Amino acid sequence: MSENIFDTENIDVRELSPLVLAHVGDAFFHLYVRVRLLGRERRVHDLHERSAEIVSAVNQARAYRAIEPMLTEEERYIFRYGRNAKSHLTRSASASEYHMSTGFEALLGTLFLRRDYERLNEIASAAFDVIDEKISLEEDNQ
Repeated sequence: MSENIFDTENIDVRELSPLVLAHVGDAFFHLYVRVRLLGRERRVHDLHERSAEIVSAVNQARAYRAIEPMLTEEERYIFRYGRNAKSHLTRSASASEYHMSTGFEALLGTLFLRRDYERLNEIASAAFDVIDEKISLEEDNQ
């Protein structure tokens, strides 16, 4: 079996809308977070609760602000491309947070479709760590 189970070779990310890229990035980040949590959470309910909190637009925006310095100029451009896309807002986040999370997801989707798995892992891991630490601190202060 090949290392790449996803057939993305013939996909030109330059032809995809930013919302399609964000859709792929959202799916990737959900799976990434759930797998990372398996080391700690064993009950499905706990996995769902914690993963939903981590992948929220509010926390993705927070993570993006923290990891922005590690991004290349091209990665910042992809983020802006996704952030500026016209999309429907959610009630659980401000417009700014929602657009930032869309930009973050577009970046992840682009890296995934380009098969840049090493960089994708670096960014997803850094974002996860920022969010997880923030949530842990909030829990400790309650």
